[in-house]
Amino acid sequence: MNGEIYLDNGATTKPYDEVVDEMIEMLNTYYGNPSSLHTKGIEAENAINHTRKVIAGALEVRIDEIFFTSGGTEANNIAVQGCALANRKKGNHIIVSSIEHPSILNTYKHLEQDGYSVSYIDVDDKGIIDLNHFEREVRKETILVSIMHVNNEVGSIQPIASVKKVLQAKGCDAIYHVDAIQSFGKVYLNPKQIGIDVLTLSAHKLHGPKGVGAIYVKKGTHIRPIIFGGSQELDIRSGTENVAGIVGFGKAVEITFRNFEQNICKMRSLRDMLKKGIIQEIEDIIIHSAHDEESAPHILNISFVGIKAEVLLHALEANNIFVSTGSACSSNKPSPSHVLKAMKVSKVCIEGAIRFSVSTFNTPAEITYCIEQVAANVKQLRKYMRR
Repeated sequence: MNGEIYLDNGATTKPYDEVVDEMIEMLNTYYGNPSSLHTKGIEAENAINHTRKVIAGALEVRIDEIFFTSGGTEANNIAVQGCALANRKKGNHIIVSSIEHPSILNTYKHLEQDGYSVSYIDVDDKGIIDLNHFEREVRKETILVSIMHVNNEVGSIQPIASVKKVLQAKGCDAIYHVDAIQSFGKVYLNPKQIGIDVLTLSAHKLHGPKGVGAIYVKKGTHIRPIIFGGSQELDIRSGTENVAGIVGFGKAVEITFRNFEQNICKMRSLRDMLKKGIIQEIEDIIIHSAHDEESAPHILNISFVGIKAEVLLHALEANNIFVSTGSACSSNKPSPSHVLKAMKVSKVCIEGAIRFSVSTFNTPAEITYCIEQVAANVKQLRKYMRR
């Protein structure tokens, strides 16, 4: 098959053509500093506010509750550190799931070193948090809870509405932070309905540019800035805004939500086709992604028993098929996936785990070819590795 087959959309996505075009126009024509008072500055500021309105509309929140960052990692750091620091007088206990993205887990570990008490919530064998464990850990001194919406490695959708209900039932007014970076544009989410206080997003996960993120902060939420400077973004995140990137983010959101339901159906269909084909063609596999109603439409994580995932990845790459062995933020490190470890997957199975993640750019023909190549390569590799 001619051309590349990109199935690593959980790591990043190819920008829409319209996103690239808008960004080029901004860089060439509307290049003013949005803090400047002249026409060029006002043009840039208006462009930023248009994207603010687009994202607020997609989330069904207030425009003045959306703030821009340099990406998802910075957004998560602002959310976690900013809320923990601003509310420390109320308590020092914070709660996080054991399968969060490194930008959250490592921030929690940093706070733990600074004297905060951290509870790490267990998950089941499909990467869904244990609500009973969570309920037991909620205390009167709990000030912050971080639970991701969709896990980036296995695609599990967390019961974020149930988490909020537990907090309410226990009379806990902790700030509730949800990382929606892997779910925004793929799974319906209304933070107001659920009762989320802080939500984090990233542009490059839904066909926007890298280096741009956003944070929703519900009006009245106590949060402290962790970057100081010119007080841009209402002092939530100082620094001259990446105007072209923000505009690209807005265009990506517009396009994604224009066909929201159709996009979800297409991705789910492609993922299910891939899953069914691999089950039919290959023996000795373990599927780590949850069942349909508990899993995002674009991610499929499978262990090929007896195969080293990195070897299979490069074998597929030789056929222009691009997949991953887990999170792009940690896949170049020798340590096993913390997500699969938390799910109590054996070391042997972790070593053979591949993450496939589709997008609306993929086609059924690509999936068919991928199944053929995965089956052929797994068969060939097992011949050598089982001698």
